[in-house]
Amino acid sequence: MSGPSVVEDTPKPSVAFNLETILSDNHEAIEHSGTLDNGVTAVGWDEEGTETQAAEGYCVECEVSSWVSMVFSKDQPAQVLCETCSDAYCEVCFAAQHRKGTRRQHKSKPLSGKGGNKSTKPATANDPMQEDSMDVEDNGAHESDYEEWEGINPGPPTTEVLGAQPAIGAKVGEWFVDRAKYIPLRLTLVERKYLRLLEAALNVSEYTDKIDTIGFGLSKAKRIVQQIRELCAIMSGLLLAADYKQGQELFTDRDFESNAEFYQSIFELGRRHKIMNPDKMRTTYGKLIYLLQVGSVSSSRTQDSQSHDVKELLNFSCVRPIKTVYSVLEEYRATDLLRDDLISVATKEIYSEGRPRRDIQKDIKSKERAIEILAARYERDGLSQEKLRQCLYSIGDNHAFLRTNRDPCERMINYLKEHFHPTQAKDSKSSLAIRSGRDGARLSHDHGKQYAYVLQSLTLWREILHDMFHLWSLAEQDLLAENVPYRLRDTGQGLNRVQASPKTSRMMHNILYKAQKSVGTWIGSSVIHMGDHNVPNALMFIDKYTQIYRILLPICNTLSQVPSLAAKPALRSYIEDEFGSTENLTREILGDFFRHGFDGSGADNFFDAGSCIDGRLTSAWNWCATIEKKRYFHVFLLAGMCVESADKH
Repeated sequence: MSGPSVVEDTPKPSVAFNLETILSDNHEAIEHSGTLDNGVTAVGWDEEGTETQAAEGYCVECEVSSWVSMVFSKDQPAQVLCETCSDAYCEVCFAAQHRKGTRRQHKSKPLSGKGGNKSTKPATANDPMQEDSMDVEDNGAHESDYEEWEGINPGPPTTEVLGAQPAIGAKVGEWFVDRAKYIPLRLTLVERKYLRLLEAALNVSEYTDKIDTIGFGLSKAKRIVQQIRELCAIMSGLLLAADYKQGQELFTDRDFESNAEFYQSIFELGRRHKIMNPDKMRTTYGKLIYLLQVGSVSSSRTQDSQSHDVKELLNFSCVRPIKTVYSVLEEYRATDLLRDDLISVATKEIYSEGRPRRDIQKDIKSKERAIEILAARYERDGLSQEKLRQCLYSIGDNHAFLRTNRDPCERMINYLKEHFHPTQAKDSKSSLAIRSGRDGARLSHDHGKQYAYVLQSLTLWREILHDMFHLWSLAEQDLLAENVPYRLRDTGQGLNRVQASPKTSRMMHNILYKAQKSVGTWIGSSVIHMGDHNVPNALMFIDKYTQIYRILLPICNTLSQVPSLAAKPALRSYIEDEFGSTENLTREILGDFFRHGFDGSGADNFFDAGSCIDGRLTSAWNWCATIEKKRYFHVFLLAGMCVESADKH
């Protein structure tokens, strides 16, 4: 069932799009009346817009026929011409549109200056990638039911991280320049004091309770302004209590507008701290983003704090760009620091596992020496050595984030390859085969297909986490964009702000395309849910994928602790009596996770489950929810107690 048509036979009288009409009883008259500022008819998030002709030289798929393209105009330059379709595509859209069916037979050629000199040939019966193809019957059910082993033509499979960090001593090129654009600057001691004020104010704020509800009384714009002013007043009072002198200066004019820069900086450092520390501000960050985010329940196309009506009442904007390592260095024309080969040593992650203390101390001293050399080399007026150290430490924080979040994916890939054969199982215990309806599974895969499905899922997660800071930056841009509306909708899990995320979605499709190229084959759906009832907005998307390490890291830690547990006679006896050997224990844990952590289960209903990009993560969550019922759960507890004991000693 679709929404009302954008273009109707009988034109309706135009109704002014302002706060008064939004709050009136005649909602139907303004639901689709009027136009956007650029003269394009406004449409809702769940409705189809009128088709527009793609601009010359741009991808026909990126030039989508919706309000997103109307607002953002041109998107990606065309790189490939499909000679059969007579359409020009960017590389990602061409691969997505020609992955399966008869479109795989289409001939294409790169556009001039956009690619190589060779024409892309259609897949044939002699194509080695085609030989791996498995035709699966499509019963016309939900997209998650359609399982297909797809050939991706780009080259040999690889498990290396795409765009991995340059090795020590190698030329760094533009690697650090590209990453520094999205690495937030580490907070200073003074900023951390302000962060505590922000968290305290957000903890007592009832913003979402008062705004994201079907309420009566004050208008929505006035309720928004009231809550933002209340939050600012709480922060001002806390600042006065913490620093009386600075608090007096803040209260001199008793005017929010005159202190706009202070509030902007407070909100910005909160967002910056959250990106660097996903475990922090678990409940307050969402409240902060929603406070700064888009603003009307039905058809508004502006922002809560950014809305024209709210700005007029509030008299200032709450949003400013995130301060990154690159923006600080660019301000003082010191970006050459990011191209200095010594930066690899100054920001490297130092590992202590299995290494003698002497080697560790040697690495620490070389790192500190490299930091001091770079700080002295690039110091200039306005850019102190302390600020340069802060930039280098921030890049080091990014490496620590990758080690904690991305590296468990790499370790699980290694476990998969070490303990399981890619095409055939030695016995039933080492088989990864699953069948729909058995043990809660939603998919049916034989051993080889499930092996490839798990491998590609872990590879995709690894690439997502590798570019997480970039994704987070785009997610905030989508959430805080003034011309991307949201609607308050019941998604089955309460009222949520459903909002399209064009920039984040585009980046995700790029990552998916690269992951598909790296593994060589793709099984299951390639649908990325974003802006629907499954993943309402970019905030929910980011929150989902920052939880991956919470799933994988305990498994990796437990498996690494198994040898030390078996070294104790009593525990070794328990493991041998219950599982036969430590090898059997490891294989049982891994086999159960690789089977039922990737079986398409875990959704609220049958149709939302499956093999889509987000459904893979949902299945892993569902496995975690049942781990207490597993017979090896005690091993997880023993490994955790062993770690805690080691920490105490």
